Amino acid sequence: MSLLPVEEALGRVLAQAQPRPETERLALHDCFGRVLAEDTGALLTHPPFDNSAMDGYAVRHEDIAAIGAELSVIGQSAAGRGFQGRVGPGEAVRIFTGAPLAAGADTVILQEDTERLEGNRIRTLFAPAKGRHIRLAGQDFEKGEITLSAGSVLDAGRLTLAASMNHPSLPVFLRPKIAILATGDELLPPGSTPGADQIIASNSFGVAAIARENGANILDLGIARDDRAAIAAAVERARGAQADVLVTLGGASVGDHDLVQSTLLACGMTLDFWRIAMRPGKPLMVGDLAGMPVLGLPGNPVSSLVCALLFLEPLTRKLAHLPDRSRLIAAKLAQPLPANDRRQDYVRARLSREPDGSLMAHPFQRQDSSMTGVFAQSDGLIVRPPQTPAAAPGDPCTVLKLRDPA
Repeated sequence: MSLLPVEEALGRVLAQAQPRPETERLALHDCFGRVLAEDTGALLTHPPFDNSAMDGYAVRHEDIAAIGAELSVIGQSAAGRGFQGRVGPGEAVRIFTGAPLAAGADTVILQEDTERLEGNRIRTLFAPAKGRHIRLAGQDFEKGEITLSAGSVLDAGRLTLAASMNHPSLPVFLRPKIAILATGDELLPPGSTPGADQIIASNSFGVAAIARENGANILDLGIARDDRAAIAAAVERARGAQADVLVTLGGASVGDHDLVQSTLLACGMTLDFWRIAMRPGKPLMVGDLAGMPVLGLPGNPVSSLVCALLFLEPLTRKLAHLPDRSRLIAAKLAQPLPANDRRQDYVRARLSREPDGSLMAHPFQRQDSSMTGVFAQSDGLIVRPPQTPAAAPGDPCTVLKLRDPA
C-alpha cells in the first residue's frame, strides 16, 4: 500500500467533519474563548447620554471664543451625579470624565487650560474648538444595532462590548467532545511504579492539551490493555457518551499485538486510510464509526503529538466553529540537514531571533520519536517536503511553530 501525502490525508480527515449545531447560553464570565452562536444586538444605546471625555469645565463655546474669557462656576457634574441645572451665558460647570454634559453646554475646556480666580470664577487660557472633549450619546452603538456576529470568537474586547451592550449571558456553540483512549499492556498511569516491562503512559496528556487548546472538551477513556474486549468496551463508552471524535493512541498497525484497528473494524468502523508519508507519524489511522470520526495516532509520544498537531488540531477547530489556524512561519537553517526520502519530515528544532528580527532554526541532533525531552525543548518543527535536497546553514525553511522562541 502506498503512503498517503500529508495534505491529501488532512483533506480527507476534514472532508466529512461538520461543526456541531447545538448551543448553550453561558454567563459572560464563562464565555471567554467560546464561539458566539447568534448575531447579537445592543440592548441599549452607548453612551446613553452626552458626557465629558476629560476633567474640565462644561461651557458654551460662544462664551470662550476669545482667550481670557471669565466665567462663573455654578456647580459640578460627576459620574453618576450629573448637574441638574442649565449653563447660561457667562457660566461654567465643573465636570469630570464620564459625567453627563450639563444642559446648555456644547464644549468642555480642560482644567489645565483655565485658571481659578477669586470666588467661583475661572479665566480661560486656551480656546478649544466647539464640541471638543465631548462623547456624544450613541457614538459607540445604538440600541438594536448588531455589533457582534455569529461565529465571533469571544475574546477580551468582544466580551467587554457584550457587557457594554447590557448582555449578562450569551449563546455559544457547544464544544466538541474528544474521547481519548490509550492502549497497551505495557502502559501505567503517571505516579505508578513500573515493572521491568512497563512504561508510564504520557501521550494522552499532550494530545488532550492540543484538543483543549483548540476548543474541545475531553473524555478520558484511560488505558485499555491489549485485549479486544477491553478495547471494544472503551469504544462503546465513547459512543455512549456521544463523543464527536474518538482518538486512539497506539496499536493501530497490523502486528500480532496491534489490536485497535481490527477491533474497531469489528465494531463497525469504516477504514478510510492508514499510513502517511511523514516522519514521525507514519502509522496514522483514519476511519468513521457510525458518524464518529476515528483518529488512530501512533504509540510513540512524539509521533502522537506531531499527528495531533497536523490532524486533530484542524479537525477540532472545524468541529468547534473556530477559524483555521496556521502555525507555519519562515526561518533560516542554523545547521545543515541531509536530503530526505519520500516522506515529509518534521524535524524538532529550537528557534532563535537574529538582531534583524529573522528567525533561525537549530535542529536537534537526536530526533527519535520516543524522546519527549527533545520535543519539550523544541520551539518548532522544520517541515521538509518529500525529496527535499540537502540544505546548508542560511538556507530558508518552513517551520511549524510550537511556541515563541525564548
